[in-house]
Amino acid sequence: TSNEESSTCPSTNTQLVLAHEIAKDMKEIGINDVEVTADGYVYGVIPANTDKKIDTIGFIAHMDTSPDISGKDIKAQIIYNYDGKDVILNKEKNIIMKVSDFPFLKEKVGQSLICTDGTTLLGADDKAGVSEILTMAEIILNSDIKHGTIKIAFTPDEEIGRGADKFDVQKFDALYAYTVDGGEPKDVEYENFNAASAMVTLNGVNIHPGSAKDKMLNSINLAYEFDHLLPSKARPQHTEGYEGFVHLNDIEGNVEKTTLFYIIRDHDMTKFESLKEQFFLAKATMDNKYGNNTVNLYIKDSYYNMASQLQDKMEIIEIAKKAIKSVGLKASSSPIRGGTDGARLTFMGLPCPNLGTGGYNYHGRYECITIEDMDLCTNILIEIVKEVASK
Repeated sequence: TSNEESSTCPSTNTQLVLAHEIAKDMKEIGINDVEVTADGYVYGVIPANTDKKIDTIGFIAHMDTSPDISGKDIKAQIIYNYDGKDVILNKEKNIIMKVSDFPFLKEKVGQSLICTDGTTLLGADDKAGVSEILTMAEIILNSDIKHGTIKIAFTPDEEIGRGADKFDVQKFDALYAYTVDGGEPKDVEYENFNAASAMVTLNGVNIHPGSAKDKMLNSINLAYEFDHLLPSKARPQHTEGYEGFVHLNDIEGNVEKTTLFYIIRDHDMTKFESLKEQFFLAKATMDNKYGNNTVNLYIKDSYYNMASQLQDKMEIIEIAKKAIKSVGLKASSSPIRGGTDGARLTFMGLPCPNLGTGGYNYHGRYECITIEDMDLCTNILIEIVKEVASK
């Protein structure tokens, strides 16, 4: 699990432990030039096995899991030949994954369902991506499939938005790459949110409540007032598809000072800027009503929509779609209502759309994935290698 409050890289030592375990696996498989950096990034190379000039491509996944729910002492279980009924994750605690809540389960009848005991997340985001890339590498290295140079990397701290911070694009030296991070096997994603974070501090005046008349200014009440000045329908619970939102993610404070933490998201840059402007307008309204510097506002952009950088590189998307078709699926592309390492890497000069891993219900106790879908995703990676080699 990564930790947003940490200033180190990686943000948790456990990621570094995992990085060295993964590096060990990579060496055993036969991947060359395996390296774990001091910051917890893992790199490796599968050399070309043909003299034909073939694009150097890369595959990337992140090693950390979300801090939204505990990742300690994960007790995974496999339900073989799943029957399509409600899944009792934990009988003692009465934790049940209901088909009525998660209708996709009906499509997994007969498959091998991997899930938790309901007390933690599973960690398939993105250990599934790590597993699929390594399995692809092992198959490629033990076959006669002709291929160019393949670069592999695993990153820390993606879940807290830092996965690309210290990624060495020059060292990686691929023409383009694919992140393998979430979504169904048929998914190839190249549109994501523009993203920013906002920290809003409301400054009040604390007076003993017995003598507070006309003197107290309760910052907690100010916080509620500020939030109500922002668009009420532009919230995650009211939006989908390309619709953006502002999301109050955390709040802490007392009478004297309250701080609100928001994330701001929209696929369209103009609308994204408009959402940010709403914060400045709300600040101006509050300052005008209660006095200057009642509100301290800090907004920082996090990442941008990679579609703007990939619009003239759509052949990369087409390669993935052909690979997906070759395993018997119809490729689909939908806007990512979030971000990946690939979005930032694309802006750093490494075009990097995102592929599915086959998982569901990420960042929660109902996270699950099937072995069969992981096999499909692995085969799609192999087909991408073949497709690139055939160009």
